[in-house]
Amino acid sequence: MLFLRNIFVFSLFIWILSGCESPQQPVASQTPTTIAVPKYDGLYAPDWAPSATLYECNVRQFSPEGNFAGVSRQIPRLKTLGVDVLWIMPIHPIGKARRKGTLGSPYSVRDYYAINPDYGTLDDFKALVKTAHDQNIKIVMDWVPNHTSWDAVWKQKYPEYYTKYKGDFTVPLNEHGEPIDDWSDVCDLDYGNPALRKAMTEVMQYWIRECDIDGYRVDMAGLVPNDFWATLRPALDSIKPMFMLAEWQDEPKHFETCFNVNYGWKWKDITKDIWAGKQSPLALDTLLNYLNEFYPKGYYQLYFTQNHDENAHNGTESELYGASADAFNVLAFTWQGIPLIYNGQEDGLNLRLGFFEKTPIRWKKYAKQDFYSRLNALRHINRALWAGRAGGAVQKISNDSEDKIYSFGREKDGDRVIVILNLSKERTTVTLQPGATFAGAYANVFGSSTLQVTKEMILTLKPWEYTVFSSK
Repeated sequence: MLFLRNIFVFSLFIWILSGCESPQQPVASQTPTTIAVPKYDGLYAPDWAPSATLYECNVRQFSPEGNFAGVSRQIPRLKTLGVDVLWIMPIHPIGKARRKGTLGSPYSVRDYYAINPDYGTLDDFKALVKTAHDQNIKIVMDWVPNHTSWDAVWKQKYPEYYTKYKGDFTVPLNEHGEPIDDWSDVCDLDYGNPALRKAMTEVMQYWIRECDIDGYRVDMAGLVPNDFWATLRPALDSIKPMFMLAEWQDEPKHFETCFNVNYGWKWKDITKDIWAGKQSPLALDTLLNYLNEFYPKGYYQLYFTQNHDENAHNGTESELYGASADAFNVLAFTWQGIPLIYNGQEDGLNLRLGFFEKTPIRWKKYAKQDFYSRLNALRHINRALWAGRAGGAVQKISNDSEDKIYSFGREKDGDRVIVILNLSKERTTVTLQPGATFAGAYANVFGSSTLQVTKEMILTLKPWEYTVFSSK
């Protein structure tokens, strides 16, 4: 759903911050190398997470059928692409009261225990999970804990679960306690009620037990009190270690209570500004310093140029990034977090997928398949690119054109990567000084050549050209 964004002023720039009734709960490519991930503040990430790439699947738009079967048929192709984690947008029935558009928002949940009949049945979803697991792909469910539809099962049976604003039910409230008017199709839940907390915990446990999912992407996680997340995490992990992604960026304590990853909204806004000429690559240095101070050591962020909100509400990758799209996707895969591919990007998606209507992807020739496959393969084999403490820190490589060229290296356990991007509209010849840390022999990830990196090197890059060198 359209995310609430706060205005946040920091240093050189302004950042705009940035988703059939059921019975009651019943009883219950080649595998990438993994290592045990150190914990921070008592919280473990699953050992497969540091090298993972997420792929967001909009079930409604992913195939002509718009259902689970249409997703399952393409899982072998996603495995070839190198996808590790399949994030499935909300699968629940959508409310009819105050519905937006013809089909409504997937983030307007009517019944947390049920499946949207347009997508299939519970057995169909279980089959999708099994198909993914057979390909060693994890499944992350999109979860909407802050609100439900106005005609939700819970609202009818348990009205005490809901927030009252000036004596009546209300649309969601922002972090200042004010109604969010354009979220008119959903009704706010009250986490001051212990019964609601218990019910939410139980239903999230249900999907792990029933379908063997591997994690949750949590919609608007910051509008739910952090002390709820602190009690939820052990309740989920008692069944199976979970991968938890927060759609939020303003609460560093999320990493201490529940979440392994949060959203890199600031990264997204800055990269769009660089393409638009509003900021230079130096803004990435400022951002990196800020993030490293704001979050606990070992944090992960999710980096992307497209997701369901960006695509539906703000524009396609071509509209938002133009000729710079490939360069910034390279950056998303190599910087310091976990990258996201939104469905259709591997096909060069140039269509805004409807949020409240069906506008299926028109799959063609998968023009960007090789591009993403190379990046995924690199993340799997080169530990320098893994997230958090499992990977190497971003180390800037000095150059004499830092207002145009962004260059850095990462090193971990002898694995090394050098990334050089021309983030400008000008052809630029640059002198770089990798230093002794990054000297040595490298393969060109996007070519067949090899390179002997010395303490100083000169390159000429076309506008928005990128090059990635890997020691393995």
